Amino acid sequence: MQAKINIKNKKARFEYELLDKYTAGIVLSGTEIKSLRLGKASITESFCEFNDRGELFVINMQIDEYSHGSHYNHKPKAERKLLLNKRELRKLEKEVKNSGLTIVPLNVFLTERGLAKLNIALAKGKKLYDKRETIKDRDNKRDLDRIKKSFNN
Repeated sequence: MQAKINIKNKKARFEYELLDKYTAGIVLSGTEIKSLRLGKASITESFCEFNDRGELFVINMQIDEYSHGSHYNHKPKAERKLLLNKRELRKLEKEVKNSGLTIVPLNVFLTERGLAKLNIALAKGKKLYDKRETIKDRDNKRDLDRIKKSFNN
């Protein structure tokens, strides 16, 4: 049994307000999936974009080169196609074009069958004051948890 791979984009929840979530498959080559199974990937700076044919691609996703790969190794920051239903693709493309929303990857994981999947979200960028509010809420929650812990002991 292989180890659980779950690569997260922690900045996405801080930078964006997430509206709708989807799970998409990723088209990968042999060395890309082997490197991903080793956990050598990053999606912190990545985003999703449609091409002229209506296909969805993830841009700036970093998958390190496979250590045992020869000259058949892949490019670390290549564009990778995402697989969704046609209905979902049309809905996402309409939202992105009309509303000016963004599609951001949230996390990459492997299924039981060994397939690589990417959780993506339709998102709206937060303003600076929203980010400050998020930080304030997080600090208040942390302080409240500390008080509860000291009260219980």
